[in-house]
Amino acid sequence: MAGQILCTEQGAVAQVTLSHTGKFNAMSRSMWRDLKTLFDGLAGRSDLRCIVIRGEDGHFCAGGDIAEYPSFRFDEAGLTHFHEVEVWGGLNAILSCDIPVIAAIEGNCMGAGVEIASCCDIRVAGVSARFGAPIARLGFPMAPREARLVADAVGLTTARDMLLEAAVLNAELMLQRGFLSRVVDDGLVVSEALTSASRLALLAPQAARLNKQTLRALAHGAADMDALVARAYTYADSAEHREGIGAFLAKRKPEF
Repeated sequence: MAGQILCTEQGAVAQVTLSHTGKFNAMSRSMWRDLKTLFDGLAGRSDLRCIVIRGEDGHFCAGGDIAEYPSFRFDEAGLTHFHEVEVWGGLNAILSCDIPVIAAIEGNCMGAGVEIASCCDIRVAGVSARFGAPIARLGFPMAPREARLVADAVGLTTARDMLLEAAVLNAELMLQRGFLSRVVDDGLVVSEALTSASRLALLAPQAARLNKQTLRALAHGAADMDALVARAYTYADSAEHREGIGAFLAKRKPEF
């Protein structure tokens, strides 16, 4: 089996699971394509308020499925298509999704796993989680778009450690360096992520989506920000805006 991307829903929260039995959920080509298809569909769902990404069987994702590599990596056109269409297609679908995304990181989070986690808004990890991108041992660099994504998320110092030294870093260090939101006991990772998702789901969904658009614009530069400002206040007369202010003044919990 080439692995699969599973999705279950409970209320306003979707749980996306990376599943590749026997390979610590390494991403196959079909999994990258399925990841894009899934997130493209979830992004258009007005009933969803949060998405949690996790791996199966105690690991997040060990990287790419190296067994597939000889079939395409030694051809420039095939390699370009893999990174620019398949891999970036999946990653960009997560990045472009306005629904908040939480990563529940257990065990191995390597290469593709770090890239997927870098697309998420909140990252919760277990104390035993391990992070790295030791692809220098495989004789190739990280693709440019993927390297920019990772460097922006982990910081240039950490990116250099991962890519140039093939360093594998622990969760506490990744917390100190600002990549992780919090670290919990190994057995509590998924429950903590789902609890966070439940809290988030009670908050204003329109505000969350607008905040994600703003944060994305900040990452992309002034040109995107100028375009965003032009439409930034169209929510003024929205029901959600009125409910939030009205509930505060009435000293009651808002119902979004």
